[in-house]
Amino acid sequence: MNLSAHILKIAKAAKKASYALALASTAQKNSALRAMAHALVNNQDYLIKENAKDLKAAKTQGYSKALVDRLTLNPQQIKAMADSLLETAKLKDPVGETLQTIKRPNGLLIKKICVPLGVVGIIYESRPNVTSDCAGLCLKSGNAAILKGGREAIHSNKAIFQILKGQLKKTKIPLEALQLIESTDRTAVRELLQLQGFIDLIVPRGGEGLIRFVSDHSRIPIVKHDKGICHVYVSNQADLNMARRITMNAKVQKPAVCNAMETLLVDKAVARKFLPSIIADLQNAGCEIRGDQKTRAIVNNPGRGTACRARTGVIKRATEKDWRTEYLDLILSVKVVDGLQEAVDHINTYGSHHSDSIVTKDKSQARRFLDAVDSACVYVNASTRFTDGYEFGFGSEVGISTDKLHVRGPMALEGLTSYKYEVYGQGQIRQ
Repeated sequence: MNLSAHILKIAKAAKKASYALALASTAQKNSALRAMAHALVNNQDYLIKENAKDLKAAKTQGYSKALVDRLTLNPQQIKAMADSLLETAKLKDPVGETLQTIKRPNGLLIKKICVPLGVVGIIYESRPNVTSDCAGLCLKSGNAAILKGGREAIHSNKAIFQILKGQLKKTKIPLEALQLIESTDRTAVRELLQLQGFIDLIVPRGGEGLIRFVSDHSRIPIVKHDKGICHVYVSNQADLNMARRITMNAKVQKPAVCNAMETLLVDKAVARKFLPSIIADLQNAGCEIRGDQKTRAIVNNPGRGTACRARTGVIKRATEKDWRTEYLDLILSVKVVDGLQEAVDHINTYGSHHSDSIVTKDKSQARRFLDAVDSACVYVNASTRFTDGYEFGFGSEVGISTDKLHVRGPMALEGLTSYKYEVYGQGQIRQ
């Protein structure tokens, strides 16, 4: 069977299974999720062994340390995958929930009911935990899932999938509700994107190249989980000790994720006091700094009362391209801005509408930032690293949507549903 026919077969099977899965009880779905979670932990040696094959290939290909970290499975990460499935099992089942009830003057009773989307195709790169997170969320929300991971994690994804699907055999959940496209041929993605009528939604989750390819070729509606060019703005009213903690966490704690900060904006009123020390801290943590002209001038000539020049290394000159770049690595662009409005303008111009934060003690500044920044998640005095389904209390997430329709921000159970209207009458006819 050729690749096109194989993918069509998978999609047809998933579509058929989606109708049965939509009727599964909450108890049946939760039982399957718990069994999957325990199976991951019980098979961690096998998962680590298969993951080692991907890590070996990644090092041969010269992947950055940050990307290798994203690819790595260890006992702690496997437990986190299992915990995510268990948390998803605990969440309220949205399927069948009455969202609205309308009683019309003619006696018609209209109910707006939450229903699954049907079949969700998820195309993703690098992180193997996406396989279990997305499988769990789709199952709980009553959707069949077709998973297409990247070649860099093929062995890990296949191993996780085999464990998860093996548990479905012990449940009343249809086996075909969970599918994995194992081909690493880029043509497989193109074929998948043509199957409107069998797939109801495509969720691309990865780098700019993948998102552009899916957007250009899909005949199926998509929800983009685009790049995260996230900002932290340190205002002229900031608590600088707080700003220091937030900056370090947003950039250094886990740089190869979409909610990590890529650009630090510092108000000119506090720049001379704040920049030399924070840049020294960042560089000591292994972070490369690319600064605008004002940043470079301040750090190279810090003046009295600030960190000495010897503590900092070379600061590269930031270019226009840097403001638009998602590094996913220990690289940070830094700009000095003249007030809140310039910070907001920079974010709305160069950001990706993902996650942006202001550090300020001034409530009116905070309110203005919240209202003016056009991003899915806007923070006051907190790290952008909290943009995450688990941290928001949603369980895991399919990804972080930077679209505005039909879901924005962490896309979890609610984002994987639609609705229909149930209309009850007693013989009414329209006049």
